[in-house]
Amino acid sequence: MINPLYLFSLEVLDTRLIPESHDKLNQNKRNATQSRWRTPEFFVYYIIFVAVVPQMFLAAMSASNEKSVNYHLYEDKLAQGWILGRKVDNSDAQYAGFRNKLPILAGAVVLHYVLRRTANALRIRRLLFDVGFAAIFLAVLHGFSTVKILAIYVVNFLISKSFNKRAGMIVTWIFNIIILFLNEWYEGYKFGSVIPGLGILDIYCGLLPRWDVNFNFSVLRMISYNYDYYESLANPNDIEKKHLDDAVSESDRISIGPPNADYNFFNYIAYLVYTPLYIAGPILTFNDFIYQSKHSLPSVSQKRTLLYGLRVLACILVMEWLLHYMYVVALSSVGVWEGLSALQISMVGFFNLKTIWLKLLIPWRFFRLWALLDQIDPPENMIRCMSNNYSASAFWRAWHKSYHRWVIRYLYVPLGGAKHPIRNMLIVFTFVAFWHDIQLRLLAWGWLITLFVVPEVAAKLVFPAKKWRSRPIYRHMCAIGAVSNIYMMMLANLVGFAVGIDGLRDMLRDIFSSWTGIPYFLFTSACLFVGVQIMFEVRAQEARQGINLRC
Repeated sequence: MINPLYLFSLEVLDTRLIPESHDKLNQNKRNATQSRWRTPEFFVYYIIFVAVVPQMFLAAMSASNEKSVNYHLYEDKLAQGWILGRKVDNSDAQYAGFRNKLPILAGAVVLHYVLRRTANALRIRRLLFDVGFAAIFLAVLHGFSTVKILAIYVVNFLISKSFNKRAGMIVTWIFNIIILFLNEWYEGYKFGSVIPGLGILDIYCGLLPRWDVNFNFSVLRMISYNYDYYESLANPNDIEKKHLDDAVSESDRISIGPPNADYNFFNYIAYLVYTPLYIAGPILTFNDFIYQSKHSLPSVSQKRTLLYGLRVLACILVMEWLLHYMYVVALSSVGVWEGLSALQISMVGFFNLKTIWLKLLIPWRFFRLWALLDQIDPPENMIRCMSNNYSASAFWRAWHKSYHRWVIRYLYVPLGGAKHPIRNMLIVFTFVAFWHDIQLRLLAWGWLITLFVVPEVAAKLVFPAKKWRSRPIYRHMCAIGAVSNIYMMMLANLVGFAVGIDGLRDMLRDIFSSWTGIPYFLFTSACLFVGVQIMFEVRAQEARQGINLRC
């Protein structure tokens, strides 16, 4: 079911910013169906929606709050909150790191904004300011470990200048994958473990001592630079010439490089350490970054940035409400489900996924807001709510959109793309799993995602839309398949990012351990069917407006 949280996930759609041609927009309108929002069928769906969604919230709250039978098992994981004297579930280490440092980050945003305006008034080069500010930022963030980061940057740059395109990209990938493994294995290479005499440098490691955790984003940027550089040598197009002759689209900014002289070491460092996007993205390609550093985009305006900032604030407040009234993360960490109903157990899992969605959405949008304030427009991640997805393949286009586009450009297409879709998806999701963290459960997640895409691909081949779309039953057939997709996506993400393989097994065992399990499963499937019909109509409404988000 779609729930009210989805209202905070969507940016105000501006069709001028959707990368579609006018011909395709007109085609979308021609393929659009008549609105079903006011049909008797959908009024039934509304009644179900109003009746069911509140029960979902109440089930998760009753299963995890202070009245829960298992509350004493995870009470020590809760901290004192700020809403009406309630405790807060700040037990997720990843989000707690961001939440606890949010005041410092907000101060950094204000300082960066003021200094940028001052630098502009003094006519200081934009990239020179970027490098100068980043030097101070990295010193505060990582302390003396900044030296290690720069050393890796230098080696990657030397690789780009030492090989031809084919050999260079092979060496680039090997080097960066090795760095991912070594960073994880040695936990950031303590100075004292490398050279005992330098152990004193380990005393100051900055606000984020584990620099290697966030370095995964630097790996993506290093590969982007090398690939874009090799592409510019093979296809020497100059986007500055196109800028003079025609409008430059987002696709142009990514695929057409700047003059070869711009692929220098200074620009490379400025790109890698650009402060607003350094910690967690969103991911901007080198070509796009250099273009935006030279030219203002029409998509960046004060009004749009202000509205975006209000949406970020709304997302933070929604997350705070969830953490204060649903202790699902703490409950899931102890993995005790005794005394809970099938509804309660499943809603703990569902809202655990909601928390994961928000804990990723909020940092990504915070850092994107920082970039927008700095006149840089990176891609938006999570353009749809987690509960507004029914396609396994489309889900990843919307979830971590900037990463998905990076994977397509720098890995999937070079591997051959759609010529070998299943093989290449297996390679892609294996890399994605290792990139996130080198753990068995994430590897299982990557393989499960690949496996779960297969039924959807097969169904599209057996029931092609061109042949079946005109049949009334086709929409309902798609909805049944979509319900299966939703179940599979929830299972995979619970394995990868929440309870793990053993935890999921225990949850499913307890859900189906009593005679109520099967009826509950059928009822839940019916509710998801209703939710999918709403999702279909949301996309149909977008098509009627000429919008195609491809997810």
